[in-house]
Amino acid sequence: MTKRPATIPTVRRAAGLFAGLALGLAVLAGCSSQGASTDCGLDACTVTFERGVDASASILGVEAKLVGAEGDQVTVEVAGEQLTLTTGQQATEAGGFAVTLDSVTDQQVKIRVSRNPGN
Repeated sequence: MTKRPATIPTVRRAAGLFAGLALGLAVLAGCSSQGASTDCGLDACTVTFERGVDASASILGVEAKLVGAEGDQVTVEVAGEQLTLTTGQQATEAGGFAVTLDSVTDQQVKIRVSRNPGN
């Protein structure tokens, strides 16, 4: 009886691991923005919009845009739906995502967009 080296399963395992890591990085790197900055994980992103510019971000496969802000009330568009948010209110649903307003200043608007569990 001869022993064969275990190179093929090891190579397959390494290739699978590499493919999984590459996919994970692609998901995280899939965020892009204009007039905004993003901080994304697998199921949620925090988007900080600069006020006074045409600000938008592509996150989690959807577009998020700052439409307007007045006082502590902000209008954003997420996944094609316009939402009016107030600081401290519970999450509002848009296209299978939960959207909350974290903060509003004279310079920036910060929202959190997360996938709704079960969607």
